Amino acid sequence: MNTRSCFFIGHREADEKLLPVLKAEVQRHIEELGVTVFIVGHYGGFDHLAVQAVCAAKKEYPDICLSVLLPYHPAERPVKPSKGVDGTYYPPGMERVPRRFAIVRANRCMVDHVDFLIAYVWHTASNARELLEYAQRRQKKGLLQITLLPREPNQP
Repeated sequence: MNTRSCFFIGHREADEKLLPVLKAEVQRHIEELGVTVFIVGHYGGFDHLAVQAVCAAKKEYPDICLSVLLPYHPAERPVKPSKGVDGTYYPPGMERVPRRFAIVRANRCMVDHVDFLIAYVWHTASNARELLEYAQRRQKKGLLQITLLPREPNQP
């Protein structure tokens, strides 16, 4: 079976009004794109909303998997996954990455290894913007498909 995976990237500032749009995108990724594995960070508002959206989808699609990305070694910074999360993922080789680069490197690793990216990026100068630009270069090569969510949920 071919497992299709999706990662989320977005700003810490994410309003609850975004949740219905995010839920709809998660459902579309499951039904239309065949995604069965979702990976999300755990440091910001967007990450929190992404966990809520996937957990809501798991009620209808119990076979999908949700993992939390760990940029720091779990022995160094233990993380107890919230209810509905199936586990954690610590990318191989991250123990050699300087701590100040860990989140950026872990996020890039995910973009290198997933099929889809759901992004909520609107700040012009941010790590999320840089990661989105990196992902867009991968998309041009046919290596990734990006869904960019609008800044205001009611905008197309």
